[in-house]
Amino acid sequence: MNRPRPEPVQVIKQRRDSALRALVEGVPYIRFLGIRFDRRGDEITATMPYDEKLIGNPFLPALHGGATAAFLEVTAIIELSWALLWEDIEAGRIDPATVDRTHLPKLPKTIDFTVDYLRSGLPRDAYARARINRSGRRYASVHVEGWQDNRSRLFAQATGHFLMPPRHG
Repeated sequence: MNRPRPEPVQVIKQRRDSALRALVEGVPYIRFLGIRFDRRGDEITATMPYDEKLIGNPFLPALHGGATAAFLEVTAIIELSWALLWEDIEAGRIDPATVDRTHLPKLPKTIDFTVDYLRSGLPRDAYARARINRSGRRYASVHVEGWQDNRSRLFAQATGHFLMPPRHG
């Protein structure tokens, strides 16, 4: 019995990265804020590089609360979307090579999103990771943590509830 030869790991990684990139590039507000996503396996870290336009209080200076909230909410939505996409890619339901701007899955819709501002966001890069607490067919709950210089010293955290898009297939 001859089995087909598996694809090289690097090719698989490139496809997954391009699928994530297509997902992120499909949201113009992510580009406006300059948010980037770094994937390691199935874990995603979001980075919002410092930009003068993100400052809300120039006297401190501190990141605008709206920019912080948007950063955390976008991180939660991309984490949820990537988890669905990852599951479909791993199960062979979606070929990662076909995920592009014209064939993007629908994004979850925010039901509510609560942000805890723990300290002022400093004028520097910010990072965030989301953890899915529950994800069902119709509803998901996500917790997001944001930090700057030290992962154990959060400057904001949030909890969101989302309406999940209908699944295909």
